Amino acid sequence: MAYRFVPVIHGAALDRPDEQDTIDTAATIAQSLERLGFSTEVITVGTDLIALDRLAERRPYAVFNLVEALGGEAARGAEAVRRVERLGLACTGAGGDAYVASNGKLTTKALLAERNIPMPASWMTGEDVPAWKTVIVKSVDEHGSLGMDAGSVVSGSNAQTEIARREACFGGRFFAEEYIEGREFNVSVIESRCGPGVLPIAEIDFSGLPSGTLPIVDFAAKWDASADAYHNTPRRFGLDREEPDLAAELQRLSLESWQALGLSGYARVDFRVNSHGAIYVLEANANPCLAADAGFAAAASQAGLAYDDVISSIVDVAAQNSKASL
Repeated sequence: MAYRFVPVIHGAALDRPDEQDTIDTAATIAQSLERLGFSTEVITVGTDLIALDRLAERRPYAVFNLVEALGGEAARGAEAVRRVERLGLACTGAGGDAYVASNGKLTTKALLAERNIPMPASWMTGEDVPAWKTVIVKSVDEHGSLGMDAGSVVSGSNAQTEIARREACFGGRFFAEEYIEGREFNVSVIESRCGPGVLPIAEIDFSGLPSGTLPIVDFAAKWDASADAYHNTPRRFGLDREEPDLAAELQRLSLESWQALGLSGYARVDFRVNSHGAIYVLEANANPCLAADAGFAAAASQAGLAYDDVISSIVDVAAQNSKASL
């Protein structure tokens, strides 16, 4: 068998649960790659990117990219992908341009708006927010709900104060987005040799939250095992069977978002649907969590794909796309 080296790269270093999750996931993927017959190694990428330059000498079959941030800055995450591309190496997931397009939420909004894909209205620092609106204050560049909690949802009249407070507390840029009260869905997309395909749709079940708790997937719900929301916001499947028309529209918008942002490999698109049935794209994640117990793997399992099948497909498509671009 030809030598097939697939290193797993990440930039996680901070003592934060989402960063630790990336480190753990890198180890899990490396184990999967070994089961699949690849030679592998987990490599931490620093801000100087020297580790990537050294990789080029080893002529990897593909680079499995889990870099979401460099030096703790999500806005720099695309630097690793761009360096891998310049080195002429196959890389899993989105390319540099698509990574930038989906990582910055405002860039995502602009690109999706060009395709008339519905998203909630948003306001940046200094912009007038209608006082009667209810908004949720989010980070522009960070994913994983960093900087989001129950206090993120405020009235429009308090939006600018909350933006300033969170920028001072967490650093980086924040913005206000119209809060869509309703149901929340995660749609995972995986590419094969035949193109992108939508996996079974997951709905977040908020019914187990204590009375009065805001139905949002905040940082605690994703990362704090001691929080009620962590245990009481499970995902459920079956929308394709129970509400096929809604499922079909979510699938359509997910694939349109994929095309609009130039995504590849795998991705996840998050939605809210209000009580009138209006659908809104919240964000697109070009590098969703691939932990064995996370949403992407769960959706794949619903489609009959084992974890190793997912990892194998992602690597296969990366190598195929790289050859096609030569």
